[in-house]
Amino acid sequence: MVSIAVARTAAPTVDEVWAALADVPDPEIPAISVVDLGVVHRVVIDGPRVGVELLPTFVGCPAIDVMRDAVQARLRDLAPGADVAVTFTFAEPWTSDRITPAGREHLRLSGFAPPLPGGAQLLQVMPRATCPYCGSRRTRQENAFGPTLCRAQHYCADCRQPFEAFKPV
Repeated sequence: MVSIAVARTAAPTVDEVWAALADVPDPEIPAISVVDLGVVHRVVIDGPRVGVELLPTFVGCPAIDVMRDAVQARLRDLAPGADVAVTFTFAEPWTSDRITPAGREHLRLSGFAPPLPGGAQLLQVMPRATCPYCGSRRTRQENAFGPTLCRAQHYCADCRQPFEAFKPV
């Protein structure tokens, strides 16, 4: 069987760009895509220009350059020759409520406790996370400082497993 590469001549649609972005993993937690994490704010197609706005999870996120490069590479694969522009915006803050239900499940299956929906509105002295291994709420935060600023270290009293949890933002 012979495969023939066909050059794409039309600009991608907004839906095609969103579908392509769903293939881009978060650089720090590859189990979740940038779409399911909720960091894709806007997609704009203007002739040969493909524009994507991303919302950083927090101002000092060290992964933004890696994320931008991965999104640009994926979109250049989707639309060779297109003028791809990936920018970051703080016009709307990212919150953990932007994580999709599928994203929350991907996080749980990979050993991360996603924040509860609506968690950004809750004021908690010591936040509790649901254990991603056994589902228990008998957990405690061991350290507010995880490997990145958006995550914390927790411990489950029931299954005795340590795990990471997203901080509700």
